Amino acid sequence: MNVSAHAVTAAMPSPPLSSPQSSFLSLTESLPGSVRESAPGLLPRALPAALHEHVWRAGQMGLARANVTPTGHAALDRELPNHGWPHGGLIELLLQQSGIGELRLLQAALHALGDQRIALLQPPHTPHIAAWRAWGLSPHRLLWIRTKRQADALWSAEQVLRNGSCGALLLWQQTLRHESLRRLQLAAQASDTLCWLLRPLSASDIASPAPLRIALRPLAGGVQLDVLKRRGPPCALPIHVFWTGRDSRAAALKHSANEASDALLDRRHPDPITLTSAAAALV
Repeated sequence: MNVSAHAVTAAMPSPPLSSPQSSFLSLTESLPGSVRESAPGLLPRALPAALHEHVWRAGQMGLARANVTPTGHAALDRELPNHGWPHGGLIELLLQQSGIGELRLLQAALHALGDQRIALLQPPHTPHIAAWRAWGLSPHRLLWIRTKRQADALWSAEQVLRNGSCGALLLWQQTLRHESLRRLQLAAQASDTLCWLLRPLSASDIASPAPLRIALRPLAGGVQLDVLKRRGPPCALPIHVFWTGRDSRAAALKHSANEASDALLDRRHPDPITLTSAAAALV
C-alpha cells in the first residue's frame, strides 16, 4: 500500500515545545534518587558568589552587605540578619508606650560605638544625664536636638545621616507620611550611621520602607520584642529580653510589669529650650 509522505508526517505527533523549566525537570528526573532529592538546592549553590549575594530566597535569612553592631542580647541577635543592628538602613522600634526599656535595649550597641556621638532627636522627655553616666555613656557624646516643626526634625535627621559625624541617630516621631519615611530610608541607606526611628505601636499596621521593624511591649524585668519585618522568613515567636539575664519566672518574682521603665529619660516636663542652648548644655 502506497502511503504518501504527507500522510506519515500528519500521523506522527509533533514534539512538545521545550522550556527551561521542563528541561530542568527532565534533567533531574534522569538523576539517581538520592541526588534528585537534593537537586532543588544545587542550582542556588552553583551561582557565582558575587551573584549569590544579590539573590535572596524568602525562606532564608537575608545577609546584610552593610556593617552590623551586635545588640548585646543573644536571643535577639539570632533573629536578625548578620546577627546585629544593621547599618545602612532604617530600624523602626514600635513602642506600646515610651519608657518601657527601649533605650536600655540599645545600651550595648551605644557602648560599642566607642567615642562616636549619639544624636537624640525629638525625645519625648529630657535626657537623664546621671543615668547616662551610670551606664558608662559620657554626656559629651550626646547631641540633643529639639525642633518646633516636624519638617525641621526630618531635615535635621537627614543632615545627621549625611554628615556622618554621629555613630547613631535616635529619632522619635508620632506620625509620618510615607514620603517622609522613604526619604529617611534613602538617607539611612546611604549612611553608615545606626538609625533608629521610635514610633507608637499603632503604626505597625501602616506600610513602611524600613527593612527592619520591631514591636516593643513591657515585660516583667525586661521587654518583649516582636519582629514584624526583616530580611528573612517571618519570626513566629516573640523574643523575651531580660535585663538581669534570669528566666522569666525569677524576673517576675522580683519585678512587676509596672516597674519596667527607662531611666535614661526624665519624665518631668521641662520648660521650652531652644536648640542652641540645649546643644551647648549637653555637648
